[in-house]
Amino acid sequence: MTLTLRPDAARRLRWQAHLLGGSDLDPSAVVARAVAMQGQDLGAVLRAVAVRSRPGTTVADVRAAFDEGVLVRSWPMRGTLFATTPNHLATLLHFTAERIHRAAARRRAQLDLDDAVVGRAREVLGEALAERPLSRAEALERLEKAGVSTADGRGYHVLMHLAVDGLLHWGPFDATGRQQLLAPSSAAPPEDPEAALGAVVRGYVAARGPVTEADLAWWTKLPRTVLRRAAAAAGDLGEVSVDGVPAWVVGDPPAAGPSGVTLVPAFDEWILGYADRSLVATPAVLEAIVPGGNGVFRPAVLVDGVVVGTWRVTRPTRQAPAPVAVELVEQVAARTRRAIDQAVEAWPHG
Repeated sequence: MTLTLRPDAARRLRWQAHLLGGSDLDPSAVVARAVAMQGQDLGAVLRAVAVRSRPGTTVADVRAAFDEGVLVRSWPMRGTLFATTPNHLATLLHFTAERIHRAAARRRAQLDLDDAVVGRAREVLGEALAERPLSRAEALERLEKAGVSTADGRGYHVLMHLAVDGLLHWGPFDATGRQQLLAPSSAAPPEDPEAALGAVVRGYVAARGPVTEADLAWWTKLPRTVLRRAAAAAGDLGEVSVDGVPAWVVGDPPAAGPSGVTLVPAFDEWILGYADRSLVATPAVLEAIVPGGNGVFRPAVLVDGVVVGTWRVTRPTRQAPAPVAVELVEQVAARTRRAIDQAVEAWPHG
């Protein structure tokens, strides 16, 4: 018999799956468990990992995992940057690289990036990265000196193309701790691709469930027939019903109580990990999080898993500490509003 979940119960299971109350995991284990986490905004993904890690984990601890090479950032799916592990990156690209290249073929032609130009770029950066990691500026300078124009977005596209090819990824940080460097990718493709994809599907569900097949297909951009086979290979996926819609969870998750006030950083998987975001946010709230549909997702305030508005900590001045800026869209009780302000003031991740 399929377990039927009310929306509030489903959100509470998701909150538990997302580790938004913290965990006993280090940053690399948090990302490995989730397979990949949205990484368009570098500072935001560092915070997203820290929030889900063991108590006391700092953004510097997450940066250290990149410095050690146990975490990387690249374009494993749909041309979007994600933080992931070297092995997960190799698995995902095994299944997605051809599709990403096909989707970018028209733009590549518009930029006159034919096979000869891309091949020259691969040769130049492959040799350079064998010596040491490179900043973006250094990589583009090497390409320009080799006769590969990087103007008008060509440089960005070349770097993404070579990352999808498995040549490079964003890895360690520079001495300032603010800029990620390009490093060579060395993880081998999976020996058993089907089993590896099954592990990817299980990880996606374990870190975000309940999720629908449509959510998984949107996140990976892989065919549903392929994903169904992978889900069957995952072994312990169970089916529940959320408001009449079938969804997957891992195993038999325990019931969860109210989660109270939670803050998530910009571009968080709580919102971006799903095709359908209606379980956690109204259209009005989604408009506030992504004003004008500009693709820039603001940090969000959750109350028992429901997104009620956005938040930020502005820069402090000599005259005053960093003021709290909370913009609520949904109405909340005065007690809850005080709890939100206190949570923002106590935010430990910069």
